[in-house]
Parts: sequence; C-alpha cells; structure tokens
Amino acid sequence: MTELPSWPVSTSRERELLDQVLASPQWGGFHPIVADFENAFAAYQGCRYGVGAVNGTVTLEMMLAAAGIGPGDEVIVPAISFISTASAVSRVGATPVFVDIEPYSFNMDPAQVRQAIAPATKAILAVHFGGPLADMDALSALAAAHGLLLLEDAAHAHGAEWRGKRAGSFGLASSFSFQNGKVMTAGEGGIVLTSDEAFAERLRSYRNQGRRPGYSFFHHFELGNNYRLSALHAAVLTAQLERLDEQIENRMRNWPVFAAELAGLTGITWQHVPEAVNRNPWYLLLGRVDERVGISRDTFCQRLQAAGVPATPFYPHTLQQNPMYTGGLAHRALPCPRAEACIGDAFWLPFRLLMGDEGQTREIARTVARAVAG
Repeated sequence: MTELPSWPVSTSRERELLDQVLASPQWGGFHPIVADFENAFAAYQGCRYGVGAVNGTVTLEMMLAAAGIGPGDEVIVPAISFISTASAVSRVGATPVFVDIEPYSFNMDPAQVRQAIAPATKAILAVHFGGPLADMDALSALAAAHGLLLLEDAAHAHGAEWRGKRAGSFGLASSFSFQNGKVMTAGEGGIVLTSDEAFAERLRSYRNQGRRPGYSFFHHFELGNNYRLSALHAAVLTAQLERLDEQIENRMRNWPVFAAELAGLTGITWQHVPEAVNRNPWYLLLGRVDERVGISRDTFCQRLQAAGVPATPFYPHTLQQNPMYTGGLAHRALPCPRAEACIGDAFWLPFRLLMGDEGQTREIARTVARAVAG
C-alpha cells in the first residue's frame, strides 16, 4: 500500500512565527500574535470576535458560562458527540438533554429537538459531526420560535459552510478545537467565536481570571479562570490557518476519487452530506456497515488496521450511557434508537487519508477495498 499522508503537518512558517515569539519577552497570552490570530480566525469563519483558550473543552464551558447558563437550565445536545459537548453543560451546573441523531448524517435530529423543548430549556447546542453542519435551517428556526439560544460545537467544522455561511456564525456563539487531530492544530487550543461585542467581553473576562480592560492586573470582577491561549500556540495556529483553505480544497477534490473507488463495495453507507453543505472539510470519513458486507463492523475495522489504514470503531456508547450519567449525574434523555444503532455498526477514517494527491488517494481506497474483501 502507498504510504499514508502524515499529520500534523508543519513547515518553516511555523518555525518562523515561533522564533518571533521566542525572541520576544512575552510568550503567554498577552503577546499581540494571540489577538491577531483570534481576529483572523473569527473573520475566516464569518464572525466579528474570537476569544482563544487552552483547548476546545474549556471553550465550550466558557461559551455556556458567558451565556448565563447554569443551575436550573437545560441545554439540548445530540446523543452522539465527544464527552465535552455534554460535560461542559454539566460543569456550569446545567442539565444536558440528549436527543437522537439523523441515521446517516450523524447530526442531531431537529424533530427530536422540537420534542425535547421544555420550560427549563435555555439553549440548543448543535454539533457539526465529522465536518458537515447540522440542519441549521431547522435549528435556527426552532431557536427563534422558542426564544432559545443557538450555540455551536464546531470542533469538527473549520471552514465548513451551510448555504455559503460558515460554521460558527449562526447563533450567539460557537466553539472550535485545535487539538492534535483536528484539521488545523497546535497540539492543543480552542476558540470561541461571536459577533456580539458584549458577549465577547464577558468571554475575555472569564478566561482572564475575571479582569476587565482599563483596570489593574489585580482587579477581578467575575469568577473566572486562567484559560488564556499562549503566544506559542497562536504562532503555530497562524501558520495552520494560512494553509487551511488549500488543504480543505484538496480533500474536497479527493473525496469523490476515494468514494468512486469504493462504489462497488456493497454494505457501506457513507455519511449523508446535505446539499446545503456546500463546503465540507472532511474531518472524518464516516460510514456504517450493514450485513451485505458479510463481516461485522469490528472485523471490518480490524482488517483495515491490519492493512495499515487507521479505522476507528464508533463510540462505545451514547453520551447519556457514559458512567457519569448512568451513575446519577443530572440529565434528561429522549429515546435515541438511531444513536444506539450507530454504536454497533458505524466507524470513521481520519481526514489525512485525503491529504495526498489523486493517485495516492486512489491507492488508499483500493487498499480499503482489498482489506474488506479479505
């Protein structure tokens, strides 16, 4: 098999920017490169303000806290996501309400969201799973009709678009991750985006130990924490952002090549990408295995791994089936049969499979087909 493209990727540009920071007296969050990166990424996603922080878990918590969400409030979240989507809600003292997903988009089902709305509901937290956005037409309408905040967990959706509008720009605020496996990374890091100036100020105070502009370093007005993004991370992320468009466009060119090579492989249904998603970063290559393949999902993944293709079986349980929620942590859940079915038959492949040229992508896909055939 051809060699897989590597990730993370760096060039001399990261080193150049890091050297600039290292030569300065300020390596922490107060270096100008942090604000420059925040502004650049916010503009890239169609927002006015960006507030960086140490990781994408913290940015979810910051976003919820700055929105005034806390004890007595409920936040509707999908049953399929990484734990941070739910745990951030719990950490601010609110109650996550789990709803089912659509069967092949892997994103929250707006019909279930509508059913889950109750007097205590404060917000809808939409997750753009794998890269394609959730149904932002329906979710925006629901939020507006019921007076709810619309928030976005866009950890997978850098550069993604719904009808030409970038992920992260639909509601009050959004959270992005720059963890090591994301399509742009500094190893760790995160950011909250918003176009609401007052909300951005609350975010900055919260991540900077409750400080406010114009006061001394030792005046603290809110109960915050030190979640600041360092200048070293911002330097790397600046270089990563500069080449993000080129990388996304390459993956978008390569996906049809990959899919065409596997078109004859019956029993694999790839993630449904709605027509409204006109730009997909292909963070994950998601699929579901059915009986026509002739092998189980786990055997399917084992064969790919043995062939050198990193294949991950889906999450081992839905969010509400995590021990901390089954153990008594406050939550509410609607029936989620589709999410539970995915636990047994879904898988994902990493975006780096699409980061080579056309020939390399074609050979990787043929390796996948050979491995599945046994």
